[in-house]
Amino acid sequence: MTGNRSGATAARIRLKQLPGLYAISRLEAGHGIPHWADGPGFASITRTEDELSITCLQERVPDLARQDRDWVAFKFEGPFAFGETGIVLSVIRPLSENGLGIFVVSTFDGDHLLVKASDGAAAIRLLGEAGHTLL
Repeated sequence: MTGNRSGATAARIRLKQLPGLYAISRLEAGHGIPHWADGPGFASITRTEDELSITCLQERVPDLARQDRDWVAFKFEGPFAFGETGIVLSVIRPLSENGLGIFVVSTFDGDHLLVKASDGAAAIRLLGEAGHTLL
């Protein structure tokens, strides 16, 4: 995870919308990582004691897999220092306060925000109004 991202700083972030639609899938905790989880585009694989969660382009996810489809992804354009605070909060606050559901994935170098495709235009508008730049 890219540092403490829950501070109160009103950061201004550049975000890049990634091409394609994404799905968030859930497999049982003991399941191996399926071959379809890897490939082009953003992908995140997270294992907990309760589940294996995979986020990737939805065209790769088999129909029989438990999944939530039709998400658009935005990449936070960094880099960000691990100690930098308020990064994620500054992006999710305007969306959350306006009733948009979000899904955030953090990596070593940055963060990715996913919103339902049906909320994509509203998310772009709200992020712009909050002072963020959409590339």
